[in-house]
Amino acid sequence: MPLPDVSDVDIDGEGKFKYILIQVIEKSTKQEKYIVRGYKRCPYHADIFDQTRAKTSQDFKLECPGGGRIKHDPKAKTLFVYGYSQGFGRGDHQLAVDILKSQFSDYEITWSNDGY
Repeated sequence: MPLPDVSDVDIDGEGKFKYILIQVIEKSTKQEKYIVRGYKRCPYHADIFDQTRAKTSQDFKLECPGGGRIKHDPKAKTLFVYGYSQGFGRGDHQLAVDILKSQFSDYEITWSNDGY
């Protein structure tokens, strides 16, 4: 699977949940990109990382520079990125917003370093 085929965004369709940024590095070419993953079913940020690792080709190295939380309101078409991960640290929320805009271009997407 080539790097462009790795989905930029995979988050739950609504609610509040933890998210992480993941740096995906193609081992053979050293090309890289960042992706966003977030799921209500995962009680810990590390669970999101583990699930993503299990579903990603071994052709890629994954690293997590941080995370936080997302509040997704599909009716209002809003995403709010905030907080931090105790295990991975605070994600670059501006980078996460930029990535989310690729899939949610008709949403209002904001972020804050406040909260947990």
